[in-house]
Amino acid sequence: MNKNKIIHMVTVSKSLELMRGQLKFLQENGFNVGIISSPGIELDDLEVRDRISVKMEREISIIRDLKSLLKLIYILAKEKPFILNTGTPKAGLLGVIAAYITRVPNRIYTLRGLKLETAKGLKKRMLWITEKIACFLATDVICISPSLRDEAIKLGLVKKSKTIILGNGSSNGIAVENYPEPPRVKDKVNEIKENLEIKSSDFVIGFVGRIVKDKGVNELVEAFKQLEENNKNIKLLMLGSFENGDPIKSTTRSEIENNKNIIHVGYIKNPSIYYYVMNIFILPTYREGFGNVNIQAQAAQVPVITTDATGTIDTVIDGKTGLIVPIENVSQIIDKINYLMLNENSRMEMGIKGREMVLYNYDSKLIWREMINLYNRMANKNL
Repeated sequence: MNKNKIIHMVTVSKSLELMRGQLKFLQENGFNVGIISSPGIELDDLEVRDRISVKMEREISIIRDLKSLLKLIYILAKEKPFILNTGTPKAGLLGVIAAYITRVPNRIYTLRGLKLETAKGLKKRMLWITEKIACFLATDVICISPSLRDEAIKLGLVKKSKTIILGNGSSNGIAVENYPEPPRVKDKVNEIKENLEIKSSDFVIGFVGRIVKDKGVNELVEAFKQLEENNKNIKLLMLGSFENGDPIKSTTRSEIENNKNIIHVGYIKNPSIYYYVMNIFILPTYREGFGNVNIQAQAAQVPVITTDATGTIDTVIDGKTGLIVPIENVSQIIDKINYLMLNENSRMEMGIKGREMVLYNYDSKLIWREMINLYNRMANKNL
């Protein structure tokens, strides 16, 4: 067994964006890195030597899941990795089971969030069981935020002794070079504003993420509708795609598509420059693993309004780098947006402090070095 052989695994290739730069860094530091995901252009474009395609369904599909599991067992028996690091719910479950069966000595389940937090009834129970199995069969569970670890322990999914947090949290941090000081991107920002017909006098509220119910999009759009009744020069800039799973209300979608003050630009692979267009950023989510978009916005010196949900509560220092509101509370969203609109000095100060906090705590290389240290400890432990 090659102690430098590591395989990382996610369900769908789009999730490889969660590892941008990470796998290349591991390779450059002497590890033989492979990746497994469902087929997709993100997998094809990855700068990793061993790219293995295994089709996996995001939703429960017993026959297809069994086929995927058998293929994973075959691959891991052939590849003989020293470490399997698998995350996202379906890949986490199937990957850890396959690794357990094939005697992979270090089975890491990276817990990136708990979908069961907003599920109900039988689905919630099924999700709890699958998370429990993944955590039980794993040798180590990486939780990507302190509050996520607390929630997983509270729900009886994992013992604290098995959990790990890399650095201050986040699965990958941010590439700080993508977030220069605001004056350095002024021309590019003005170009985007011109293309989107945003005036210099407009106050821009930003959102980046999947346009689904769990992201709090219904509440965000409702709050914006009420705000624009008394504010002529506000815009809501939304980056992200509509998804059929966990859909928003039809009335909310219609508002996004037809309100001239809502600018929906769709999915943007690398949204970093768009944060500089925003005056404030808001993520009124019901649940997250961490909330990467919140630290991305703060890196661009944009204050953040977010909820007291799992994950996101770790990304903002309330009253210093942004503001925290209760989940599903439209009136509080309105109040906090109004406060930041009317108090420019507070808004600017929060932006500056947020940028300092993120650049100090969430540089990607800090997370990657923690991961290398973890892998080296595992190698030394099994000498």
